[in-house]
Amino acid sequence: QVQLVESGGGLVQAGGSLRLSCVASGSLFSIASMNWYRQAPGQQRESVASITSGGNTNYADSVKGRFTVSRDNAKNTVYLQMNSLKPEDTAVYTCNARILTRTYWGQGTQVTVSS
Repeated sequence: QVQLVESGGGLVQAGGSLRLSCVASGSLFSIASMNWYRQAPGQQRESVASITSGGNTNYADSVKGRFTVSRDNAKNTVYLQMNSLKPEDTAVYTCNARILTRTYWGQGTQVTVSS
């Protein structure tokens, strides 16, 4: 069983930055594909960014050029650096890990961007 714990959310003004962290338990982090999702009130959950075990990254069009996903395998941690935040980025951001055939989810962290 893998547990994921996110942190770093909060309230920020438009144009500001936040860095989210997601720490994973266990010893399989280095082979995990790590993903960030978000869900705004009344909307479906959407994929924001992903990073493979090999370090390949992918981003939603809405965040390209503003968000950066990275990982530190020594710390079992994946990060989401969010710059130039917009009010429409307001959502609960959740970390997801795919390891072999299993998928794990964190509890999420709230990000609120004020205009």
